[in-house]
Amino acid sequence: MRKVVEYKHTEIAVKKKLGQNFLTDRNITRKIVIASGATPQDNILEIGPGFGALTRAIMEFCPLFTVVEKDHKLADFIRSEYPQLNLIEGDFLETDLAALAHDKPLKILGNIPYSITTPILFKLLEHRHTFFSATLMMQHEVAMRIVAHPSTKDYGILAVQMQAFCDVNYLFKVGRKVFRPQPGVDSAVLQMTPKNNVPLNDADGFRRFVRIAFHQRRKTLLNNLKESYNLESVANHTLKLRAEALSVEDFFQLFRELKPLT
Repeated sequence: MRKVVEYKHTEIAVKKKLGQNFLTDRNITRKIVIASGATPQDNILEIGPGFGALTRAIMEFCPLFTVVEKDHKLADFIRSEYPQLNLIEGDFLETDLAALAHDKPLKILGNIPYSITTPILFKLLEHRHTFFSATLMMQHEVAMRIVAHPSTKDYGILAVQMQAFCDVNYLFKVGRKVFRPQPGVDSAVLQMTPKNNVPLNDADGFRRFVRIAFHQRRKTLLNNLKESYNLESVANHTLKLRAEALSVEDFFQLFRELKPLT
């Protein structure tokens, strides 16, 4: 059966492939905006405004900003309800963040779709120099994976990648009952602030290295890395560890010691 959400006499068929769940609690939207520190002087970008729940709250602090909405009917709704906003009708994953941040770094907010949370996070990571902070609501499970500590089940590629390049702060949990339609999981609000000084000369190489290190979680670093890197300069006791045992600083140090095999 097709799920439909109605707001101000506008009916929208919920698109499962877009991961659409619409926030309904104004106290939570205001709390998100306050946590973001939004002001009228900020260059704000909202990801996926939907029916404008978070949009309304942002406007209390900053009346003019940019929103990106992929769904055509929702874009029409936002265009009608908030004509003063700069609406980009399109996919956030294809949005030119550098162009939007040309005059001033962005302050990003959004209730991001569950179905594309990870691609959104990695786009932000790749374009971290374009924004000052990102205050985002996402699936609680994903938020826990981002802020996870070493030697825990949630600690993996996402935690290392995000914590290597950003300061990440878990803000608060959001129960599933404040969404329409109600999802099967809870959400959480998390804030990412890009770090100014990351001790790496090759960020792309580091991200690739982390993926290889975690390729098979139950295997040691030796077994995961030996096909891709020269390990002669690495201490044997380190190579006997699994990737999940290393802190972000340990990953930095190990990466500096390695040379890719040609």
